[in-house]
Amino acid sequence: MRVILMTGKGGVGKTSVAAATGLRCAELGYKTLVLSTDPAHSLADSFDLELGHEPKLVRSNLWGAELDALMELEGNWGAVKRYITQVLQARGLEGVQAEELAILPGMDEIFGLVRMKRHYDEGDFDVLIIDSAPTGTALRLLSLPEVGGWYMRRFYKPLQGMSVALRPLFEPIFKPITGFSLPDKEVMDAPYEFYEQIEALEKVLTDNTQTSVRLVMNPEKMVIKESLRAHAYLSLYNVATDLVVANRIIPEEVNDPFFQRWKENQQIYKQEIYDNFHPLPVKEVPLYSEEMCGLAALEKLKETLYRNEDPSQVFYKENTVKVVQEKDNYSLELYLPGIPKEQIQLNKTGDELNIRIGNHRRNLVLPQALAALQPGGAKMEEDHLKIRFVDTAKV
Repeated sequence: MRVILMTGKGGVGKTSVAAATGLRCAELGYKTLVLSTDPAHSLADSFDLELGHEPKLVRSNLWGAELDALMELEGNWGAVKRYITQVLQARGLEGVQAEELAILPGMDEIFGLVRMKRHYDEGDFDVLIIDSAPTGTALRLLSLPEVGGWYMRRFYKPLQGMSVALRPLFEPIFKPITGFSLPDKEVMDAPYEFYEQIEALEKVLTDNTQTSVRLVMNPEKMVIKESLRAHAYLSLYNVATDLVVANRIIPEEVNDPFFQRWKENQQIYKQEIYDNFHPLPVKEVPLYSEEMCGLAALEKLKETLYRNEDPSQVFYKENTVKVVQEKDNYSLELYLPGIPKEQIQLNKTGDELNIRIGNHRRNLVLPQALAALQPGGAKMEEDHLKIRFVDTAKV
């Protein structure tokens, strides 16, 4: 299955681009699902059709769906939801309030990943296009396999074993005092089973022959800055970007003096997009005179974006992590475009290399050849962070 994730700053038009991409894929005969994982769904508005949690046929070979976190929670994590609801009700909350609060912050991102994994395993579609949340939320979604694995290995797995072993001893004392039971094995197993699904999906997300991110942006300073950061963070998590869409460019034929300054600024920022995201290909989309709503408008956008091209192709194969051997020395190369070296923090613990950039962190499990070595220095060369590893016993 080909997986394409559309992301970008809120309001740049990624939903329209996702829908138009789906139209072209379906036109070429691919069974295509466009799935919105954004809590503020707008995919149904883009198609001008009613959509729900389950895939609905939009036209031949094309389906659309909008993720419902409540339904996904009930279907996949019912035991945990019931337990959290029981705890909240014991603390005095009403039934409806308790059920609503049983969806913890960040759960919609987790269920977005689980939904992707389910469609991948079922194999009912040839192309899966994810209309994701705005950039920050999408990055949290893509970092979940990496960050979640760190917590699961170090904290949750030991806690899970202790809870199951101690429950029979403390339950008779605990329940009369608190009004609710200790979590049973079904409740304790559910998060780890979730994590195992997400961990399996990580192999799909980091395979640049199957999965690509497409960055949608407008030629505006703040949008470009956020997209550049997103590109670097995606590379940090080893998720490849294969295309940039520069959207809502004021056409040349617009000569109204009111738009003259806008056009001049857009020309400057458009060139920045080409320069800063090179060698990624860039597709330009004009600002249309009508709203991108309904299949007729999306057809026009589809023609502008792809014409005779196949959107399911990988437009650029981006390699984000590479191990290089030079005689007896090794180096790890990470593609981190636009990130100054002073913003990067490195720390090695056991066989893991902890890389932190701002509030984004990746725990990279090192290959065996590097696990026994220690970082011996790092430098930035043309957007690549090169970390040298040395055998301290030989130094």
